[in-house]
Amino acid sequence: MCFMCKGDLQNATTTYMTDYNGCYVIIKNVPCTQCTQCGEVYLNGVTLQNIERILEQLKSVLTEIAVVDYTQSAA
Repeated sequence: MCFMCKGDLQNATTTYMTDYNGCYVIIKNVPCTQCTQCGEVYLNGVTLQNIERILEQLKSVLTEIAVVDYTQSAA
């Protein structure tokens, strides 16, 4: 159940964007649950840990913008 509107949640993918050490990082195809009513996105703990690991791996190669596919980088 969605915390924002009490709608139903379904499995989906999203695009995660963050500013990391002065670089914009875009991670595509991130697994999530998403509200079917308001669109609110929820990430679980495992996914967040994988995102942190991806960011750590990118740290040495970052420029200004990085686009990463979650399904290829989280494995």
